[in-house]
Amino acid sequence: MLFRRILAIALIPYAIWLVFSYRYHFIDNVNLLFHEAGHVIFGIFGQTMHFLGGTLGQLFFPAAFAVYFFMKDKRVDAMVCGVWLGESLMYAAEYLGDARAMALPLVGGHIHDWNWLLAKAGLLRQCEEIATAIHVVASLIVVACVALAVRWSFAPAPATVEALEDQPRALH
Repeated sequence: MLFRRILAIALIPYAIWLVFSYRYHFIDNVNLLFHEAGHVIFGIFGQTMHFLGGTLGQLFFPAAFAVYFFMKDKRVDAMVCGVWLGESLMYAAEYLGDARAMALPLVGGHIHDWNWLLAKAGLLRQCEEIATAIHVVASLIVVACVALAVRWSFAPAPATVEALEDQPRALH
């Protein structure tokens, strides 16, 4: 329980940095791995899904881990994964915002996923505004998950059925 409290509190400055000064950092190397895997996985569904699949892949894994931990009643762990999801969405927003300028380095090719997707949708000129909106949504996810992680890390542990059965029963 102490470790979860320390972790939840340590997420506060990280969340502030993410919201106000996000830059590519160590966890984005993991996101990039899932992004590239998403191209392979979703590529079987056609060209559009191939390009969209990178972002879907990088968002799927933190979301799946968050759901897994939540179902195991590990709420703080789930919220840490929720912060990862929000951070990964910020990474996607930065990539999307680069769609017109195409200044970011590309891995494994010369086609910018979001340039292709937004050009096809006729939204390339709005890439920066769309990226900002996505960053705001991601920031809300991060802040909510950190707030819940802190709250739940200091909440008393829920009583289990076994613990309740071991307690003496009151006579009526």
